[in-house]
Amino acid sequence: MVRKNAVGLTMNLSAWVERLFARPNQKLVVRTEVRAGIATFLTLSYILFVNPSILSSAFPGGAAWIPQLMTTTALSAAVGCFLMAFLARYPFALAPGMGLNAYFSYTLIQQQGIPWQAALGAVLISGLFFTVISLTGLREKVFTLFPRDLMHGTAAGIGLFLALIGCNHAGWVVAHPATLVGVGDFSQPAPLLALAGFLLMAVLHVRKVPGSILIGILAITAASAFSGLPVFEGHALTQPRGGWIQWPVWPKDLFLQLDLSGALEVGMLGIVFSFLFVDFFDTAGTLVGLSSQAGLLDKNGQLPGARAAFTSDALATMVGACLGTSTTTTYIESAAGIEEGGRTGLTAAIVGCCFLLCLFLWPLASIVPQVATAPALILIGCFLMMGWGRIQWDQPATAIPAAITVITMPLTFSIATGISFGIASYVLINLLCGSFRKLNVWHYSLTVLILLRFAYLQAG
Repeated sequence: MVRKNAVGLTMNLSAWVERLFARPNQKLVVRTEVRAGIATFLTLSYILFVNPSILSSAFPGGAAWIPQLMTTTALSAAVGCFLMAFLARYPFALAPGMGLNAYFSYTLIQQQGIPWQAALGAVLISGLFFTVISLTGLREKVFTLFPRDLMHGTAAGIGLFLALIGCNHAGWVVAHPATLVGVGDFSQPAPLLALAGFLLMAVLHVRKVPGSILIGILAITAASAFSGLPVFEGHALTQPRGGWIQWPVWPKDLFLQLDLSGALEVGMLGIVFSFLFVDFFDTAGTLVGLSSQAGLLDKNGQLPGARAAFTSDALATMVGACLGTSTTTTYIESAAGIEEGGRTGLTAAIVGCCFLLCLFLWPLASIVPQVATAPALILIGCFLMMGWGRIQWDQPATAIPAAITVITMPLTFSIATGISFGIASYVLINLLCGSFRKLNVWHYSLTVLILLRFAYLQAG
């Protein structure tokens, strides 16, 4: 009798979980979904170390912000995963996006001198626009507004941008007064450690080992610690006060510190657009790619419930901005869980739970040196640069603007400038070639706004 009751309870629990996380006509196997969620988390967990490292460099006090940024990163990722799990019921994981965090930190705050509060406000406003686009019929119209080549060029340009930052952090590329850039000093320990880390990550990735980037980061951190090399901001490793596992540090200096009025100034509109452009098209491409891999597309090649998936991503961006991080987006690393059989929202929920558990590991994130995260940036940049090969080079009217986007992003050290140059060149080339049918009022209006923005910035 007891055994019958136990079996009945298990069946009822399984049915409840299936109703909660599975879409219509989907079957849910709990063991498979849990395994898939863990696989996705291991592949994605490097963001817990890389995102705080990138963002902290933009704040006064640098590394002192890492405990709060670790909490912000983990919480925003967990909330994003839970939104995807419960609203869309898909196995896609979310976290603060690579590329946009570098744009937020290095371009907006360090290079352009924009207050970080206003930059967070721009992230929130872009998330609000994304939500409106997702909830209305505008999503399809926006998605067809720009050619796919421009989207691939944007991804490749961000990849080069990240790789350049990673090479500089690794000490491989340094400033040079005559040639702008030069080769770093490979007689020092930092460039060699970064090289070892990059090779380790690349080999593990080629061999399809889950968590290859995370393993590389932890391995180089351990090698740096045990060797006593002065790569921890110029000194050897010291154990965090209070131990390696501690209660989370609430981001009291980041939570709701947005400056919305500053983000709505004329000079910030291009920044809001850049966040929106990259997040929207990156999410669209990622969702299509992952859904195709998982066999979730319908007979018309559409993703059922796409509105909920896009809305989950948009809401996650807004929540992340309130917590104090740059744009939160859907990650292609979700493919690891899909390969393990994850097909429902339970996979995403498991990833979210793993991020919550990591809230207690912030002391570990606070001692990861730059030479350990630098090779991760380079390798992620390599992944993004694969978009270069998807550009249709036999279609010069779209290929040339895409190439302009790729070239100008790293050379101007600005994702926004690269996107602006790409869009403006696409419109102007097609206009001068007489290809009026490819263009509409939105193209012309956006180009005028881009030119006005550059004129505004030039005028100071």
